[in-house]
Amino acid sequence: MTLLQHELTDFTVQSYQNNEFHEVTKEDVLGHWSVFFFYPADFTFVCPTELEDLAEKYADFQKAGCEVYSVSCDTHFVHKAWQDANEKIAKIAYPMLADPTATLAKDLDTYNEADGTAERGDFIVSPEGKVVAYEVISSNVGRNAEEILRRVQASQFVYAHGDQVCPAKWEPGDETIAPSLDLVGQL
Repeated sequence: MTLLQHELTDFTVQSYQNNEFHEVTKEDVLGHWSVFFFYPADFTFVCPTELEDLAEKYADFQKAGCEVYSVSCDTHFVHKAWQDANEKIAKIAYPMLADPTATLAKDLDTYNEADGTAERGDFIVSPEGKVVAYEVISSNVGRNAEEILRRVQASQFVYAHGDQVCPAKWEPGDETIAPSLDLVGQL
């Protein structure tokens, strides 16, 4: 079963951002592009490298009109403690969502019931709250924020230009393809 075009279910979670706790709801994510970036747990090994990478690209995501939400099944209190304790995590300016009841992890099918954690998954969500791209990988392999940003930008392009497609390694400004009968077998 695919999660493409899956609409996020209603949710309300706590988050930690800019040294404050606040709620984030489905309504908050509508109207703009979003990346939900699931990771297994705070105070682990691969996770801080990924979250730091996202923190370093956060301005680029914002420039693209996309909010980043990191998500784990930890509480917002644990997120704060991790930011206080780790210089990599202290760099984070995007919202760190707390999902201790696994509401979001279950909705996006990343919840590992045996461990009580989320698998490593990233989901690109349209302004309508629908998943347009996602990747779920092994918990021992880190992801690349630059590639996720490229996928956001490509998703935004085809969203705005439904008659075009983006080839492999497409970057903003590169040529796209207008599918047509005369191109079949020519590429």
